[in-house]
Amino acid sequence: MKFIFNKIHFTFFILIFGVEIAIAYYLKTGFIRHTVGDFLAVILIYCFFRSFIKTNPLHIAMATLVLSYTVEFLQRTTFLQLLSLDQNKWAHLIFGNSFSIQDLVAYTLGVLTVTFIDLKKYN
Repeated sequence: MKFIFNKIHFTFFILIFGVEIAIAYYLKTGFIRHTVGDFLAVILIYCFFRSFIKTNPLHIAMATLVLSYTVEFLQRTTFLQLLSLDQNKWAHLIFGNSFSIQDLVAYTLGVLTVTFIDLKKYN
C-alpha cells in the first residue's frame, strides 16, 4: 500500500460529490434519493480512498463495503443519540436514521460496479 495522489479518482470523487449534494438538496424522497444516492455514496467513498491510496482495488472495495455496512447497521442503534447528534440534520443526512436491507443491496451493487470498472479500465 502506497500513499499516492490519483487525479482521475479524485476528479470522479468531486463529480460524484456534486451529484450527491444535488440529490440531497433537490430530492426529498423517492428511488433516486434513497437507492441511487446510496449506490453513488459507496462509489464516492471508493473514489476518495483510491484518490490517495494505491493498493489492490479489491482491498479498497472491501474496506468501502465494510465501512458502508457498519454505518448502515449502526442505524439500528442509537449511536447518533450517544454522540449527541440526534438533533443534527447533517448527521442524519450523512449517517442516515433508518436501517434498510435495500441500502445494503445498493451498497453492494455500487461497490461491485466501481470495482469492475476500475479493474477493467485502470489496471
